[in-house]
Amino acid sequence: MTIRYRAGWLLLTALFVTIAAYWPGLSGSWLFDDYPNIVDNPGVQPREASVPALVRAALSSPASEFKRPLASLSFAANYLTGGLDPFGWKLANLIIHLLNGLLVFALARGILRSLSPQPSSPGDTRGTRNNREDRLAMLIAAGWMLLPINLTAVLYVVQREESLANLFVLLGLIGYVAGRRRMLCPPSTSPRDPEGEVGTTTSPAPVDGTRLGLNPGRRSGWGGLSLCTASLTVPTAIGLLAKETAVMLPLYAFLVEWVVFRFRTPTGAGDRRLHVLYSVVLVLPGVLGLAWQLPIALNPSNWATRDFTLGQRLLSEARIVCDYIAWALLPTPHALSFYHDQFHVSTGVLKPWTTLASLLVLTGLVTCVVRLRKQYPLTSLGIALFLGCQLLTGTILPLELIYEHRNYFASFGLLLAVIPWLASSLPRGASPAASPTGWLFLRRTLLACLLLWWIGLTATTAYAWGDPLRLAQELATRAPDSPRAQYELGRTYIVYSHYDPTSPYTRLAYAPLERAAGFPESSILPQQALIFMNARMGLPLKNEWWISLIAKLEARKPGVQDESSLAALAQCARDGACPLPTDRMVQAFEAALEHPAPSARLQASYGDYAWNVLNNHALGLRMIEGAVQAAPSEPAYRITLVRMQLAEKNPAAAQSQIQALQRLNIGGRLDAPLQSLQLQMATPATPNPATSAPP
Repeated sequence: MTIRYRAGWLLLTALFVTIAAYWPGLSGSWLFDDYPNIVDNPGVQPREASVPALVRAALSSPASEFKRPLASLSFAANYLTGGLDPFGWKLANLIIHLLNGLLVFALARGILRSLSPQPSSPGDTRGTRNNREDRLAMLIAAGWMLLPINLTAVLYVVQREESLANLFVLLGLIGYVAGRRRMLCPPSTSPRDPEGEVGTTTSPAPVDGTRLGLNPGRRSGWGGLSLCTASLTVPTAIGLLAKETAVMLPLYAFLVEWVVFRFRTPTGAGDRRLHVLYSVVLVLPGVLGLAWQLPIALNPSNWATRDFTLGQRLLSEARIVCDYIAWALLPTPHALSFYHDQFHVSTGVLKPWTTLASLLVLTGLVTCVVRLRKQYPLTSLGIALFLGCQLLTGTILPLELIYEHRNYFASFGLLLAVIPWLASSLPRGASPAASPTGWLFLRRTLLACLLLWWIGLTATTAYAWGDPLRLAQELATRAPDSPRAQYELGRTYIVYSHYDPTSPYTRLAYAPLERAAGFPESSILPQQALIFMNARMGLPLKNEWWISLIAKLEARKPGVQDESSLAALAQCARDGACPLPTDRMVQAFEAALEHPAPSARLQASYGDYAWNVLNNHALGLRMIEGAVQAAPSEPAYRITLVRMQLAEKNPAAAQSQIQALQRLNIGGRLDAPLQSLQLQMATPATPNPATSAPP
């Protein structure tokens, strides 16, 4: 299939407009989760492109138990080519986004052509319909590339994991649609028109072939079935190496099949092979996944680090999914604030009342999917894809409630439902008299206004992302009640102050940090930043900062940000840069460790502090042993334990841990630290066994 001349130029124009809109944002800096995943992660910063270094990079992600090796390797490639200059990293993200835009065009065109009926009049030729479908697909791709809600998947570097995973999802769906078209029209019996499309004959075609605009053949279509199978399995497997969201590919393909192809053979009969295929690639994995995750979700202890329960999450997500629709199609700067931790959780169906309203909206959307499937399949499919995308991140998994990048694929479904209705001159099967000129003009004017609004908001937001201080100020303005937004503004002021007490940025830092610290639902990051800043500058530490920090650690099990805060304070004290009161630090760690099942990272941080600052080797050794027990597959803790055991003159215990490290030495990734430890075994000394968090 070829892209028609006019649609090709329009698509090229959309690519250049996308580049122009995003380009100012490429000069920005790192943000939020970029730090633990990239900036502070030595694993994705290899010194050379050796096999051990790349294996170490592939297994270095702290964001997931599955490590997301493909995304981590892409981070390592960025580091090898340009170090930690974020421009190259963001440019790579933009390139992936543009590639995905081309794939969205190809997928939308394949779906549109699969739904296109046979030409019904001499003037309504297959070529005319192909031109129309190409233009619609181009508009969908252009809108998708320029949607403001998709900006964080581009300029927020760590979310390359999302865009890279969806690259393979889109490839898989394109292959699946092509395979199904081949099954319905085997090449050996399907003449092609001069433009490369499936030809038509004068003889009547069976029902499904006619509906799809295809000429059914006589073969069984095993080649097409093989392409469908490969498109569901191979891209899913590769995409999972970037992020777990790629697991949704078989569900998306199922929805396309249910709405567009309807599990039919060329004769219109049901195809049992497809039922078997989806039993293997969708139903069985779905049942196994639910059996794995449901006990975790039903265990209250797994929600201890969250400010909501499972029931509250499900109720809240009903509101959030409805918000996503508005944020995608009619976004405003304050809606797309990046930080959404100020969201008030639903505690009941009427608390707030919008919970019930959202549940009714979602029920109505599901009803539309079913009722509109035959008469308006694009609308049905678009809504189904949007809702299907929310099933992974918007149901029982104990994730944070809201992230804009979760709509990277879901927004395609919305545009598939909306743009053809706004842009098409004729509904499917309607006569020209059915579409008044004034109504058509109104719809197309609305579409033009939406496209211009999306371009403008994406461009202005990207401009803000181009400067760290400008971005922090913009996001704090968009979300004045967000603890994270206020903290990030204060942290940015600290960076710009260069720890100079006389800098005007130092004075500016206190207000947003103290505002963030005052939110009871916030982590201890703001208190940590205030303590860290004043300690580095030799300024007094307010007693209320410590009281607030310890109270929050006592009130709930520490989350990732709380653990990072304690680790940063311990590191600063160990390095001698922060003269922190040891009694307060011990109180903070003990408050955090009082909760059941403390994390390996938290125990390792306290072990580091106990050994190197308190000079309490027994406590430090006990803490790092607990870290090893909590995360037995993480080599960093075992390496630290070996150093402590050697310092304590216990070579037998150290040798046992070295053997465990050798079993973890996949691809030679631990060759260097193992050689160093073996050398210490051979020449006993008293090393400084500072504990380390996993890379």
